Amino acid sequence: MSARILYTFLFSCLLSLSMQAQQDPMFTKYMFMPMAYNPAYAGTAKVLDMGVLHRQQWWGIEGAPMTQAINLHSPIEGKNIGLGLNMSLDQIANSRQFNVYGSFAYHIPINKSVKLSIGMQGGVSNWAADWTDLELEDLNDPAFQNLQPNLWLPNFGGGLYLFSEKWFVGLSAPMLINNALRQETNNPNIPLAQQYRHYYVSGGVAIPLNSTMVFRPSLLVKHVGLFEKNELNNVAAPTEMDVDLSLLFNNRLWVGASFRTALQVIDQTSTYDSVDFWISMRFENGLRIGAAYDYTLTELQGPAQGSYEIMLGYDLMRYKGKTKHVRYF
Repeated sequence: MSARILYTFLFSCLLSLSMQAQQDPMFTKYMFMPMAYNPAYAGTAKVLDMGVLHRQQWWGIEGAPMTQAINLHSPIEGKNIGLGLNMSLDQIANSRQFNVYGSFAYHIPINKSVKLSIGMQGGVSNWAADWTDLELEDLNDPAFQNLQPNLWLPNFGGGLYLFSEKWFVGLSAPMLINNALRQETNNPNIPLAQQYRHYYVSGGVAIPLNSTMVFRPSLLVKHVGLFEKNELNNVAAPTEMDVDLSLLFNNRLWVGASFRTALQVIDQTSTYDSVDFWISMRFENGLRIGAAYDYTLTELQGPAQGSYEIMLGYDLMRYKGKTKHVRYF
Protein backbone atom coordinates (compact mmCIF):
# COMPACT_ATOMS: atom_id res chain seq x y z
CA MET A 1 0.00 0.00 0.00
CA SER A 2 1.15 3.56 -0.50
CA ALA A 3 2.95 5.38 2.30
CA ARG A 4 0.07 7.84 2.55
CA ILE A 5 -2.57 5.13 3.02
CA LEU A 6 -0.31 3.21 5.41
CA TYR A 7 0.25 6.30 7.54
CA THR A 8 -3.44 7.09 7.62
CA PHE A 9 -4.28 3.53 8.61
CA LEU A 10 -1.70 3.40 11.39
CA PHE A 11 -2.77 6.82 12.59
CA SER A 12 -6.39 5.69 12.81
CA CYS A 13 -5.47 2.51 14.65
CA LEU A 14 -3.31 4.34 17.18
CA LEU A 15 -6.12 6.77 17.87
CA SER A 16 -8.68 4.04 18.37
CA LEU A 17 -6.45 1.90 20.59
CA SER A 18 -4.46 4.30 22.72
CA MET A 19 -6.42 7.54 22.74
CA GLN A 20 -9.85 6.61 24.01
CA ALA A 21 -10.38 10.12 25.34
CA GLN A 22 -10.87 11.05 21.69
CA GLN A 23 -14.01 8.90 21.31
CA ASP A 24 -16.09 11.86 22.46
CA PRO A 25 -15.40 15.10 20.57
CA MET A 26 -12.74 17.27 22.24
CA PHE A 27 -12.94 21.06 22.38
CA THR A 28 -10.42 23.62 23.62
CA LYS A 29 -13.31 26.07 24.12
CA TYR A 30 -15.34 23.58 26.16
CA MET A 31 -17.14 26.50 27.83
CA PHE A 32 -18.55 27.38 24.41
CA MET A 33 -20.05 23.88 23.95
CA PRO A 34 -21.12 22.71 27.44
CA MET A 35 -24.04 20.70 26.03
CA ALA A 36 -21.49 18.41 24.36
CA TYR A 37 -20.49 16.92 27.72
CA ASN A 38 -23.30 17.73 30.17
CA PRO A 39 -27.02 17.58 29.25
CA ALA A 40 -27.90 19.23 32.58
CA TYR A 41 -26.67 22.55 31.15
CA ALA A 42 -29.82 22.78 28.99
CA GLY A 43 -31.76 25.97 29.74
CA THR A 44 -29.41 27.32 32.41
CA ALA A 45 -28.25 30.23 30.21
CA LYS A 46 -31.75 31.80 30.53
CA VAL A 47 -31.88 32.44 26.76
CA LEU A 48 -32.32 30.50 23.55
CA ASP A 49 -28.65 29.73 22.96
CA MET A 50 -27.22 28.48 19.67
CA GLY A 51 -23.59 27.60 19.03
CA VAL A 52 -21.59 26.23 16.09
CA LEU A 53 -17.96 25.11 16.33
CA HIS A 54 -15.38 23.75 13.88
CA ARG A 55 -12.19 22.11 15.17
CA GLN A 56 -9.17 20.95 13.17
CA GLN A 57 -6.80 18.97 15.38
CA TRP A 58 -3.10 18.56 14.53
CA TRP A 59 -3.36 20.70 11.42
CA GLY A 60 -0.87 19.55 8.77
CA ILE A 61 -1.23 15.81 9.43
CA GLU A 62 -3.37 13.95 6.91
CA GLY A 63 -6.25 12.10 8.54
CA ALA A 64 -6.02 14.06 11.81
CA PRO A 65 -9.24 14.47 13.82
CA MET A 66 -11.72 17.07 12.59
CA THR A 67 -14.96 17.97 14.37
CA GLN A 68 -18.02 20.07 13.65
CA ALA A 69 -20.63 20.57 16.38
CA ILE A 70 -23.95 22.35 16.86
CA ASN A 71 -25.57 23.06 20.24
CA LEU A 72 -29.06 24.46 20.75
CA HIS A 73 -30.85 24.82 24.09
CA SER A 74 -33.42 26.98 25.84
CA PRO A 75 -35.41 27.27 29.07
CA ILE A 76 -39.18 26.80 28.97
CA GLU A 77 -40.82 30.05 30.07
CA GLY A 78 -42.54 29.83 33.44
CA LYS A 79 -41.17 26.35 34.20
CA ASN A 80 -37.97 25.01 35.72
CA ILE A 81 -37.25 23.06 32.56
CA GLY A 82 -34.62 23.24 29.83
CA LEU A 83 -34.59 21.51 26.45
CA GLY A 84 -31.60 21.04 24.17
CA LEU A 85 -30.25 19.51 20.97
CA ASN A 86 -26.64 18.47 20.46
CA MET A 87 -25.19 17.32 17.12
CA SER A 88 -21.59 16.59 16.16
CA LEU A 89 -19.57 15.02 13.35
CA ASP A 90 -16.20 13.59 14.35
CA GLN A 91 -13.85 12.39 11.58
CA ILE A 92 -10.54 10.55 12.04
CA ALA A 93 -8.78 9.29 8.91
CA ASN A 94 -11.18 6.92 7.12
CA SER A 95 -13.69 6.71 9.96
CA ARG A 96 -16.38 9.08 11.16
CA GLN A 97 -19.01 9.30 13.88
CA PHE A 98 -22.16 11.42 13.69
CA ASN A 99 -24.05 12.06 16.94
CA VAL A 100 -27.50 13.57 17.45
CA TYR A 101 -28.96 13.81 20.96
CA GLY A 102 -31.88 15.55 22.57
CA SER A 103 -31.66 16.77 26.18
CA PHE A 104 -34.10 17.43 29.01
CA ALA A 105 -33.12 19.18 32.24
CA TYR A 106 -35.08 20.00 35.38
CA HIS A 107 -33.85 22.93 37.49
CA ILE A 108 -34.40 22.62 41.24
CA PRO A 109 -34.04 25.86 43.28
CA ILE A 110 -31.75 25.33 46.27
CA ASN A 111 -32.05 28.92 47.50
CA LYS A 112 -32.55 32.35 45.94
CA SER A 113 -29.28 32.25 44.01
CA VAL A 114 -28.40 28.56 43.57
CA LYS A 115 -30.08 25.87 41.46
CA LEU A 116 -29.39 22.21 40.80
CA SER A 117 -30.08 21.02 37.27
CA ILE A 118 -30.65 17.31 36.66
CA GLY A 119 -30.33 16.44 32.99
CA MET A 120 -30.75 13.45 30.72
CA GLN A 121 -30.12 12.96 27.03
CA GLY A 122 -30.96 10.30 24.49
CA GLY A 123 -30.16 9.80 20.85
CA VAL A 124 -28.13 7.85 18.36
CA SER A 125 -24.60 7.72 16.95
CA ASN A 126 -23.75 6.61 13.43
CA TRP A 127 -20.25 5.12 13.23
CA ALA A 128 -18.94 4.35 9.75
CA ALA A 129 -15.60 3.62 8.09
CA ASP A 130 -14.24 2.84 4.65
CA TRP A 131 -11.28 0.46 4.56
CA THR A 132 -11.53 -0.36 0.83
CA ASP A 133 -8.27 1.50 0.07
CA LEU A 134 -6.29 -0.76 2.39
CA GLU A 135 -4.06 -3.55 1.06
CA LEU A 136 -4.20 -6.16 3.82
CA GLU A 137 -1.30 -8.55 4.42
CA ASP A 138 -3.81 -11.03 5.86
CA LEU A 139 -7.02 -11.16 3.85
CA ASN A 140 -8.60 -13.14 6.69
CA ASP A 141 -7.88 -10.50 9.32
CA PRO A 142 -11.06 -10.62 11.47
CA ALA A 143 -10.83 -6.90 12.16
CA PHE A 144 -11.47 -6.11 8.48
CA GLN A 145 -13.97 -8.70 7.30
CA ASN A 146 -16.38 -5.80 6.82
CA LEU A 147 -14.55 -3.17 4.77
CA GLN A 148 -17.36 -0.61 4.99
CA PRO A 149 -18.93 -0.89 8.45
CA ASN A 150 -21.92 1.35 9.12
CA LEU A 151 -23.45 1.08 12.59
CA TRP A 152 -26.36 2.89 14.24
CA LEU A 153 -25.75 2.95 17.99
CA PRO A 154 -28.49 4.21 20.34
CA ASN A 155 -27.31 5.65 23.63
CA PHE A 156 -28.32 7.79 26.57
CA GLY A 157 -26.65 9.65 29.42
CA GLY A 158 -27.11 12.08 32.25
CA GLY A 159 -25.56 14.81 34.32
CA LEU A 160 -25.80 17.15 37.29
CA TYR A 161 -25.12 20.88 37.18
CA LEU A 162 -25.09 22.98 40.37
CA PHE A 163 -24.91 26.66 39.50
CA SER A 164 -25.41 30.30 40.41
CA GLU A 165 -24.71 33.51 38.50
CA LYS A 166 -21.00 33.39 39.40
CA TRP A 167 -20.00 29.75 39.82
CA PHE A 168 -20.84 26.20 38.76
CA VAL A 169 -19.93 22.57 39.40
CA GLY A 170 -20.86 19.76 37.03
CA LEU A 171 -20.71 15.95 36.85
CA SER A 172 -21.80 13.97 33.81
CA ALA A 173 -21.61 10.82 31.69
CA PRO A 174 -23.26 11.73 28.37
CA MET A 175 -23.15 8.21 26.88
CA LEU A 176 -23.65 5.30 29.27
CA ILE A 177 -23.86 2.33 26.88
CA ASN A 178 -20.59 0.70 25.77
CA ASN A 179 -21.68 -0.22 22.24
CA ALA A 180 -19.54 -2.71 20.29
CA LEU A 181 -17.95 -1.36 17.10
CA ARG A 182 -16.27 -4.58 15.95
CA GLN A 183 -16.64 -8.10 17.32
CA GLU A 184 -14.65 -11.32 17.21
CA THR A 185 -15.95 -13.36 14.25
CA ASN A 186 -15.95 -16.67 16.13
CA ASN A 187 -17.32 -15.19 19.35
CA PRO A 188 -19.64 -12.18 18.94
CA ASN A 189 -19.57 -11.63 22.70
CA ILE A 190 -15.93 -10.51 22.53
CA PRO A 191 -15.52 -6.94 21.18
CA LEU A 192 -12.45 -6.07 19.14
CA ALA A 193 -13.36 -2.40 19.46
CA GLN A 194 -16.11 -0.63 21.36
CA GLN A 195 -17.31 2.67 22.71
CA TYR A 196 -16.30 3.50 26.26
CA ARG A 197 -18.19 5.47 28.84
CA HIS A 198 -16.73 8.95 29.37
CA TYR A 199 -16.99 10.78 32.71
CA TYR A 200 -16.68 14.54 33.09
CA VAL A 201 -16.15 16.75 36.13
CA SER A 202 -16.27 20.51 35.58
CA GLY A 203 -16.20 23.68 37.61
CA GLY A 204 -15.70 27.40 37.32
CA VAL A 205 -16.05 30.72 39.11
CA ALA A 206 -16.35 34.36 38.00
CA ILE A 207 -14.38 36.83 40.14
CA PRO A 208 -14.94 40.58 39.48
CA LEU A 209 -11.62 42.44 39.60
CA ASN A 210 -13.11 45.89 39.02
CA SER A 211 -16.09 47.48 37.27
CA THR A 212 -14.88 46.47 33.80
CA MET A 213 -12.93 43.25 34.29
CA VAL A 214 -13.87 39.73 35.46
CA PHE A 215 -11.46 36.83 36.04
CA ARG A 216 -12.89 33.37 35.29
CA PRO A 217 -10.87 30.23 36.06
CA SER A 218 -12.47 26.93 35.04
CA LEU A 219 -11.61 23.23 34.94
CA LEU A 220 -12.73 20.20 32.93
CA VAL A 221 -11.58 16.68 33.88
CA LYS A 222 -12.25 13.80 31.47
CA HIS A 223 -11.89 10.11 32.29
CA VAL A 224 -12.57 7.05 30.12
CA GLY A 225 -13.44 3.52 31.15
CA LEU A 226 -13.90 4.03 34.89
CA PHE A 227 -15.14 0.84 36.59
CA GLU A 228 -14.54 -1.16 33.38
CA LYS A 229 -12.84 -4.55 33.43
CA ASN A 230 -9.27 -4.33 32.20
CA GLU A 231 -9.83 -6.83 29.37
CA LEU A 232 -8.61 -4.59 26.56
CA ASN A 233 -5.38 -2.62 26.50
CA ASN A 234 -7.17 0.60 25.67
CA VAL A 235 -9.44 0.74 28.73
CA ALA A 236 -6.88 2.51 30.89
CA ALA A 237 -6.77 5.70 28.83
CA PRO A 238 -5.20 8.77 30.42
CA THR A 239 -7.30 11.09 32.54
CA GLU A 240 -7.28 14.46 30.78
CA MET A 241 -7.48 17.79 32.56
CA ASP A 242 -8.11 21.17 30.93
CA VAL A 243 -7.36 24.23 33.06
CA ASP A 244 -8.59 27.53 31.61
CA LEU A 245 -7.88 31.07 32.82
CA SER A 246 -9.79 33.87 31.12
CA LEU A 247 -10.61 37.56 31.47
CA LEU A 248 -13.80 39.38 30.48
CA PHE A 249 -13.46 43.04 29.50
CA ASN A 250 -16.46 45.40 29.53
CA ASN A 251 -18.86 42.44 29.40
CA ARG A 252 -17.95 42.00 25.73
CA LEU A 253 -14.44 40.68 25.08
CA TRP A 254 -13.16 37.35 26.43
CA VAL A 255 -9.43 36.56 26.29
CA GLY A 256 -8.11 33.31 27.68
CA ALA A 257 -5.34 30.75 27.92
CA SER A 258 -5.55 27.12 28.92
CA PHE A 259 -3.37 24.11 29.54
CA ARG A 260 -4.18 20.48 28.75
CA THR A 261 -2.44 17.58 30.48
CA ALA A 262 -3.04 13.84 30.79
CA LEU A 263 -2.42 11.53 33.76
CA GLN A 264 -2.02 7.77 33.35
CA VAL A 265 -3.72 6.44 36.48
CA ILE A 266 -2.05 3.01 36.44
CA ASP A 267 1.61 4.08 36.47
CA GLN A 268 1.03 7.67 37.67
CA THR A 269 2.85 9.17 34.68
CA SER A 270 1.72 12.45 33.17
CA THR A 271 2.13 14.14 29.81
CA TYR A 272 1.69 17.74 28.73
CA ASP A 273 -0.53 17.83 25.67
CA SER A 274 -0.89 21.48 24.69
CA VAL A 275 -1.04 25.10 25.73
CA ASP A 276 -3.98 26.95 24.22
CA PHE A 277 -5.01 30.53 23.51
CA TRP A 278 -8.42 31.84 22.60
CA ILE A 279 -10.47 35.00 22.10
CA SER A 280 -14.21 35.60 21.89
CA MET A 281 -16.36 38.67 21.29
CA ARG A 282 -19.99 39.16 22.22
CA PHE A 283 -22.05 41.85 20.48
CA GLU A 284 -25.06 43.81 21.69
CA ASN A 285 -27.43 41.87 19.42
CA GLY A 286 -26.43 38.54 21.02
CA LEU A 287 -23.99 37.40 18.34
CA ARG A 288 -20.81 35.70 19.56
CA ILE A 289 -17.69 34.89 17.53
CA GLY A 290 -14.41 33.39 18.63
CA ALA A 291 -11.28 31.46 17.74
CA ALA A 292 -8.82 29.23 19.58
CA TYR A 293 -5.35 27.85 18.85
CA ASP A 294 -3.60 24.89 20.50
CA TYR A 295 0.19 24.76 20.55
CA THR A 296 1.12 21.07 20.67
CA LEU A 297 3.65 19.96 23.32
CA THR A 298 3.84 16.25 22.41
CA GLU A 299 5.97 14.38 19.83
CA LEU A 300 3.51 15.63 17.19
CA GLN A 301 4.90 19.13 17.63
CA GLY A 302 7.12 18.64 14.57
CA PRO A 303 4.72 17.31 11.91
CA ALA A 304 1.65 19.05 13.31
CA GLN A 305 1.04 22.78 13.08
CA GLY A 306 -1.12 22.89 16.17
CA SER A 307 -4.91 22.75 16.34
CA TYR A 308 -7.49 25.46 15.85
CA GLU A 309 -11.17 26.14 16.50
CA ILE A 310 -13.63 28.64 15.08
CA MET A 311 -16.83 29.42 17.01
CA LEU A 312 -20.05 31.21 16.15
CA GLY A 313 -22.96 31.65 18.57
CA TYR A 314 -26.16 33.57 19.09
CA ASP A 315 -28.27 34.32 22.18
CA LEU A 316 -31.90 35.11 21.46
CA MET A 317 -33.83 36.94 24.20
CA ARG A 318 -37.22 35.44 23.40
CA TYR A 319 -39.08 36.68 26.42
CA LYS A 320 -40.18 40.29 26.29
CA GLY A 321 -39.61 42.37 29.38
CA LYS A 322 -36.58 40.38 30.49
CA THR A 323 -33.47 42.35 31.35
CA LYS A 324 -30.32 41.34 29.55
CA HIS A 325 -27.87 39.77 31.95
CA VAL A 326 -24.15 39.14 31.79
CA ARG A 327 -23.32 35.51 31.07
CA TYR A 328 -20.19 34.13 32.65
CA PHE A 329 -20.92 30.47 31.82
